Amino acid sequence: MSIVVIGSLNMDMVVRAERAPEAGETLFGQGFALSPGGKGANQAVAAARLGADVTMIGRVGKDAFGNGLLEIMQQEQIHTEYISRSESQATGVASIVVDGAGENRIIVVPGANVEMTPEDIEALEFVIAQARIVVMQLETDLAMCGAAAAIASRHGIPVILNPAPARPLGDELLRHVTYLTPNETEAGILAGITVESIDDAERAARILLQKGVQHIIVTLGSKGALIVNAAGSLHVPGFPVHAVDTVAAGDSFNGALAWQLTRGKTLDEAVRFANAVGALAVGKAGAISSLPRLDEVEQFLQQAADAERGEQ
Repeated sequence: MSIVVIGSLNMDMVVRAERAPEAGETLFGQGFALSPGGKGANQAVAAARLGADVTMIGRVGKDAFGNGLLEIMQQEQIHTEYISRSESQATGVASIVVDGAGENRIIVVPGANVEMTPEDIEALEFVIAQARIVVMQLETDLAMCGAAAAIASRHGIPVILNPAPARPLGDELLRHVTYLTPNETEAGILAGITVESIDDAERAARILLQKGVQHIIVTLGSKGALIVNAAGSLHVPGFPVHAVDTVAAGDSFNGALAWQLTRGKTLDEAVRFANAVGALAVGKAGAISSLPRLDEVEQFLQQAADAERGEQ
């Protein structure tokens, strides 16, 4: 198998409004939709739509949302045999408000996602051991994530950890991480500093390198991404696009990064490609519904290359 994604599966409840309400305020919205998502599911689909062979490990409830998420994963040709069903917890949900500028505010109720334990993941060591790369996020139990990273490290399998939602992480987990992909806010929280510029992002990344992470890739939204490792730092510019909805932008980046790395691309090549996938994702509404396919990305990159040549 190629990519193993260990993570969350949620049903997103998306409300679109011109702005988010203040405390105690009621606003009229412009739309509502149920959309399958969860950071794990989004990253799995992002990679699968590009052509990757993807296996998903996670947990959903025995409910309609769980049924729907499993059906979506199967439609995307993702291996779902290691997505288990909880006997007691409902499928995770996310309440998302998307404003007129495309920015989002999210509250996640994880439900079955956090039920998986270190013992559960250790029982799936044989799955992780066959991966070419493992992708994780933080919408699941943190101890389970640590156990999964340790298993992957033991078998020499690279680990991408997208540290979202942001929370402090111990050095024991971080030293098993090959590629850490925080955004600016998450990098600041993990490093214990305020990140307001690319220079700040590099400073935060240097702190995280000292904790044992091999490569830090700080995603910078429309400004692209910053790669920091023992060899130095490199800013990989983004692609200017009109943002409709930033839901799943980071997830699309991580899925694309994993796929490119399994294809033997250099890290800067992989990040540039992932920047393009993220740019395409913010141009559409929804989470999984916004994730591009390979032909769209190739066309987008060709147009960008043509535009760069025309400016020279």
